[in-house]
Amino acid sequence: MIVVKVELLSAVTGDTTLLNSVVIDNQGGTVKRRNYRCRSYRKHLQPVQAVTERRKALREGQVLDHPSEQVSVLTLLRKSLEAMGY
Repeated sequence: MIVVKVELLSAVTGDTTLLNSVVIDNQGGTVKRRNYRCRSYRKHLQPVQAVTERRKALREGQVLDHPSEQVSVLTLLRKSLEAMGY
């Protein structure tokens, strides 16, 4: 499972606010080409908590037939965001 957090670090107060998170998890495929489910969660909801408590995602998508060993994980993140309509 890949977790990407978007946090705001305040220069004024020093506080950290979780703005959004994306969870990408492997759903099968082959060693060279994998399938992923991607989910986006709301502000302030910790991603691990969201997954373990089976909270409803804001958006969901799939990335199919991704060559995970050949490209950067950021490529998977981009594809995931596109699949969710961002």
